[in-house]
Amino acid sequence: MKPLIARRGTEHGSGLDTQRWVVERAFAHLHRFRRLRIRWEIRDDIHEALLTLGCSIICWRRLKNHHA
Repeated sequence: MKPLIARRGTEHGSGLDTQRWVVERAFAHLHRFRRLRIRWEIRDDIHEALLTLGCSIICWRRLKNHHA
């Protein structure tokens, strides 16, 4: 996704809302995990591992509910 800043006075039909909504929804799912909402870990590798684990749990839950 290419970053694009909306300028004042331009119309809102640029389509940015649809892509932005997906990103904001992903952050909302990740913020359900308290350790990701407030970053307590100092080490980057631990935080990245928790992000990966959080994404894996979200995907697993969606797949589990989708196939049920």
